[in-house]
Amino acid sequence: MSEHVPLARPAVPVSGGDPPPSATWVARFPLWDAYFAVLAVAVGVAVATSTPPAASYRAGSAALLAAIGIWYVAFGRALMRYDIGGWRAYLYLGVAFALYAPAVVLASSASFAMFVLLPQAFMLLPTIRAVAVVVSFTAVPVVKDWLSNGAGPDTGGSLLAAGMVALVVSVTGGWIRHLFVDADRRAALVDELAASRDEVARLSRQAGVATERQRLAGEIHDTIAQGLSSVVMLIQAADAELDRDAARARRHLALAVDTARSNLAGARAVVAALTPAELAGSPLVEAVRRVSDRFVAETGVPVVLTMPETPHPLPTPVEVVLLRVAQEALANARKHAGAGRVEVRLDRRDDAVVLEVRDDGRGFTGPPAGDGYGLAGMRHRVERVAGTLRVTSGPGAGTTVRAEVPIR
Repeated sequence: MSEHVPLARPAVPVSGGDPPPSATWVARFPLWDAYFAVLAVAVGVAVATSTPPAASYRAGSAALLAAIGIWYVAFGRALMRYDIGGWRAYLYLGVAFALYAPAVVLASSASFAMFVLLPQAFMLLPTIRAVAVVVSFTAVPVVKDWLSNGAGPDTGGSLLAAGMVALVVSVTGGWIRHLFVDADRRAALVDELAASRDEVARLSRQAGVATERQRLAGEIHDTIAQGLSSVVMLIQAADAELDRDAARARRHLALAVDTARSNLAGARAVVAALTPAELAGSPLVEAVRRVSDRFVAETGVPVVLTMPETPHPLPTPVEVVLLRVAQEALANARKHAGAGRVEVRLDRRDDAVVLEVRDDGRGFTGPPAGDGYGLAGMRHRVERVAGTLRVTSGPGAGTTVRAEVPIR
């Protein structure tokens, strides 16, 4: 197995058993900064304009709240932004509590700062410990009222309000934390699945290539290599018998010829499904034009080409079949027709493509001359792509090969 395949989730730092805040939250951290800034200013204004207490108390409370803001910017913000927990988180919340409690004692309206401070507990601590911090902060106004007024109705109302705030904040904070953690885990899982899928696809491609290479190696060994080995041995045997027994030598040569023909047929079967070199990096129109130019160069027989001005891409199997038909038709015209002129027409329709090769040679009435592979091979190829092949000919009337292949 590849060493790049992930076998398990990478270890992530945890704080007291809880997973860290989600990367989704980190991406939206500027929203938290804006919330902190707006609420901090609002609480500061509320403290500065509240009456009572006296102006000196309000000023002291506002100064303590300002110190909390400075402490957050200088120390706490980095902890939340970069997910740094441990003793630093406890130090930050401890100092914040030490500043918050006297601020509330000096001015009760400073207790609204808890709506800035309490969410930070869930960013820095595991859920259970964050709930303990929430209870500690919400208890400050209750303790102040109890110390100031004793166990009276006001203290009971303050306790009820503090309990409701602690409950709502704890439930909401824990739920939101769970959502972000779950989103982070899902995102990590999606990344792992995507990486695993890419790795599996890569390994599958490699396995496919290796399998195809092995298949081709076996095919080449069983056809070309063995056949050539037999031909070499037969020719060597004929050479050895040439001076002593000419008839025996000719039999060896005849066997060598038969073996070479059989080997050639096997080689054709091996390469039948491979993309021709003429099609590599070029459309069918250009490939047919090169084949025609080669025919003209070898025979001196002119070829009239009729092709679409704007070639459209075709499925590779269709292009392979049509190119092979063009090659075989031109080869037959060269070997058997004795033609003085050849026409090649390629026509693209909405639902099919038509290739027609017509020569003005001698034509034929019965089965074509040759080894019989040409026309049968063309027909077989065309039928494999659900096409049709029609060959029309007559003595002195030339030969027309017409292949029509549907485009799906």
